[in-house]
Amino acid sequence: MKYPRSPEEQVGGIVYFGRMVDKIRLMAAGELHPDLHANLGQGFDERITTFLAVDYSDLKNRVLTGGSDDEVLEWCFQKGKRPSAEEIEIWNSFMVKRGWGDELSERLASRKKESGFENRDDIQTMFQYIDADEGRM
Repeated sequence: MKYPRSPEEQVGGIVYFGRMVDKIRLMAAGELHPDLHANLGQGFDERITTFLAVDYSDLKNRVLTGGSDDEVLEWCFQKGKRPSAEEIEIWNSFMVKRGWGDELSERLASRKKESGFENRDDIQTMFQYIDADEGRM
């Protein structure tokens, strides 16, 4: 079973999009790590589809028809909205800091404890937790 790429990796300058696309492709191939099945289309997936103003089901269907990450993102821009450079900067800044002094802080602390990372001071955000949990950090 596989994990998708890091949520910090960018497609078209946007964080998280590539991870969501990876999750869709890996699930369709029967290769997505089971820990990630329950949240498909929810959580951060839902946040980015809302940001791009596209329906997750439609996006999933588009991903499964094939094409590169950039082609799928361009489809999102055409079907939903094309964020400005400033909107992307705000999105990226918001997402990479999730869990750090916000309403996800308690959830992050709980997840760190469940994973045995409670003493890892280098994990201060959900993105950092994801990377640590999936063996990238």
